[in-house]
Amino acid sequence: MGKSSSLVHSSTTFLLLLLFVNVYVSEASPTPESVYTSFLDCLTNHTNPSDQISNILFSQTNSSFSSILQAYIRNARLNKTSTPKPLLIITPMQQSHVQSTILCAKTIQIQLKIRSGGHDFEGISYVSNHQPFIILDMFNFKNITVDIQNEVAVVQSGAILGEVYYRIWEKSKVHGFPAGVCPTVGVGGHLSGGGYGNMMRKFGLSIDNVVDAEIVDVNGRVLDRKSMGEDLFWAIRGSGGASFGVILSYSIKLVQVPEVVTVFRAASSLDQNATEVVLQWQQVAPQTDDRLFMRLLIQPVSSKVVKGEITVRVTIVAMFLGGADELVAILGKEFPSLGLKKENCSEMSWIGSVLWWASLGNGSKPEALLDRNVDSAKFLKRKSDYVENPISKDGLEGIWKKVIELGKVGLVFNPYGGIMNTVASDATAFPHRAGNLFKIQYSVNWEEPGIDIENNFTNQARTLYSYMTPFVSNSPRRSFLNYRDLDIGTNDFGNNSYEQGSVYGMKYFNNNFERLVKIKTEGDPENFFRNEQSIPTHHGLDSNATGTGTSGADKLLLSSTYRKLIVNVVLVWFLILELFI
Repeated sequence: MGKSSSLVHSSTTFLLLLLFVNVYVSEASPTPESVYTSFLDCLTNHTNPSDQISNILFSQTNSSFSSILQAYIRNARLNKTSTPKPLLIITPMQQSHVQSTILCAKTIQIQLKIRSGGHDFEGISYVSNHQPFIILDMFNFKNITVDIQNEVAVVQSGAILGEVYYRIWEKSKVHGFPAGVCPTVGVGGHLSGGGYGNMMRKFGLSIDNVVDAEIVDVNGRVLDRKSMGEDLFWAIRGSGGASFGVILSYSIKLVQVPEVVTVFRAASSLDQNATEVVLQWQQVAPQTDDRLFMRLLIQPVSSKVVKGEITVRVTIVAMFLGGADELVAILGKEFPSLGLKKENCSEMSWIGSVLWWASLGNGSKPEALLDRNVDSAKFLKRKSDYVENPISKDGLEGIWKKVIELGKVGLVFNPYGGIMNTVASDATAFPHRAGNLFKIQYSVNWEEPGIDIENNFTNQARTLYSYMTPFVSNSPRRSFLNYRDLDIGTNDFGNNSYEQGSVYGMKYFNNNFERLVKIKTEGDPENFFRNEQSIPTHHGLDSNATGTGTSGADKLLLSSTYRKLIVNVVLVWFLILELFI
């Protein structure tokens, strides 16, 4: 072969090589630019021309991308430069945008994360460590329609709890809704995970007061309770809606509240009678009048008695759906070690108690509940447990020593009882009902960034969690979904997806887990809606098979692997060809 012919052959070979590499590598590793172009074209084809899709679609090069992403990041440890970022953010304004986003994400085979308020403690609604992903951010879905005559409200999933409370108060001073005390929490995540607050002992969880919902399923259909069926309606009340679709709204049943409610805060330390208070609290808080909710906070603080030493402070934060005289009488009889007096109590309206619990300050107006407080992330770690039997005095004293030793992490005890004892564990997907005295939240916050600082604080939470093992539920050790905790297990949706999902799934959902898997497998067989702790599919569950089949996520990973394999084979083939020509 002549020199010029050889050069032509080599050039041709090189061009073919570049073509193969470009085709296969680009498919295996989508770029922000390629995803944006593909998604924009797809959305444009699926929506009305007047929708101006470019106004709701933000690429990484868009000047608004960072501000939109960061606005609803509520945990600062997930807001680092090194944190994986979405390739796109879609901010839908109407249901057709949600439908089109699902269909287009399926078409280009990319993982879809769904965010409402951003309060999931591990950030799984806006971070993925395994695959390229995009975010569907529902913050524009914030309409709330209140019908006082029928005592119902329709609330879109991107609304925050403060907005819900405010809109109810606008229409009635004697109606409310049982949900969380943090006003910036998004409705979508809060209600789909269960939703609890300071009226749960009287009225149950938020999901116990949900009468309908709208969800967009994997096929882009908008379904209400009737069209989705009772199985799916059951599942999206307590298991997290993001495993099954995109929740557009919940229809909620309002509850009647008295014109006057009473709140109080009472604190004591170990040099006073804190241990006796906690011992008696365990007996009283889950058993007392169901109109009374008494949260108990346990925190390491500087001692006022011995300078330089750390002690433990115990604080009870409470609300009673009634007047102060009746409350003092009840606790004088049932909880004498607390020593509550009327002057320790504050009577106010229900909306006033919402402001008080949110620590919005004296003199705050209800309009303060409309503040979404964006860009307000703190560094934090949370974990959870359930307690079925009272902790003994010796047990408490051991806990005090460990809390003092660690120095920063605290505990929050939230009492059960009341109506929670009367609702069956399988009435909704949320299983943690009768038999629990209280739920524990492990809580640690810090101010400064840095991996060593973060490791120190997160390890404190894990150490205390480990120490508490003898005092909490077991077989399985149970956890609360809305206190999301990746320490208890994650899923990479490979060949062992069901087994991995069972690890965290049994802790979150106990005996409801397998029913959730069946509903998931039937409604989303390709496992399009997935995150690190979503409900897995299992196509052989009824026949006791151990495999999960090949889900859409698995197929995407496999196709990527095959593309890379083909690239390598082509490279080797061309190198061999060059040696022999």
